[in-house]
Amino acid sequence: MTTLDMPPASAPQKAGMHADEWQARVELAACYRIFDMLGWTEMIYNHITLRVPESVSGGERQFLINPFGLHYSEVTASNLVKIDAQGRVLDGSRYPVNPAGFVVHAAIHEGVPGAHCVMHTHTTAGVAVACLEDGLQQTNFYTAQLHERIAYHDFEGITVHAEEGPRLVEHIGDRQAVILRNHGLLAWGRTLPQTFAVLWTLNRACEIQMATFSMGKARPVPEDVAMRCSRDALQFDPRHGAGQDVFDALVRRVERIDASYKG
Repeated sequence: MTTLDMPPASAPQKAGMHADEWQARVELAACYRIFDMLGWTEMIYNHITLRVPESVSGGERQFLINPFGLHYSEVTASNLVKIDAQGRVLDGSRYPVNPAGFVVHAAIHEGVPGAHCVMHTHTTAGVAVACLEDGLQQTNFYTAQLHERIAYHDFEGITVHAEEGPRLVEHIGDRQAVILRNHGLLAWGRTLPQTFAVLWTLNRACEIQMATFSMGKARPVPEDVAMRCSRDALQFDPRHGAGQDVFDALVRRVERIDASYKG
């Protein structure tokens, strides 16, 4: 086995915690550090959430979220906060939770059966495209992979009102890439790596569109070509790893920079 084939080093399990929960915590903490490495941070704001495994929750909707007030570079497996869909802290954490985080994320975790993980960003490219009247247009390699995979939800203000949740879930349907108009990007998936693959592709599509439009008129991708690209985009497919290889490679990068996320 080569170094590239080896999975990231495992972390010692926290005393008294179910092994499945600890594994989920380490994976999620690593993702926060990856976002920081990629520059996908927004001070102490935005969220990545992950459902607590049913072996721990007993089938109840519980999820892990970042402690409000910490930068993504400070998130660790231990300081992630376990909450329910009403935002109640379940693990005795001393950290608060941002209402704007659990309202949106809880609505998706509750309302979309396959939403094991939910990610939300305010990258410059993502927000810029979200502010365009026509949103993301079919003009590049990455948008083609997302053909008929993108949902839109209109801006309703700061996401602290629970009544917005059902409308958001209705607009999402079964589409894993979401553009929150005038706001930012969101993705959900059946695994954390799959969610990351969807969000990375969506954000990259926005980056390329922003660069292209700054130079002039874009050449559209024909509908039939976009349909074929979306069908052939295997990185989202669980049968082909669903982004696991990419995620593992980025975790190895984080390991070389700072492995404290596992603490």
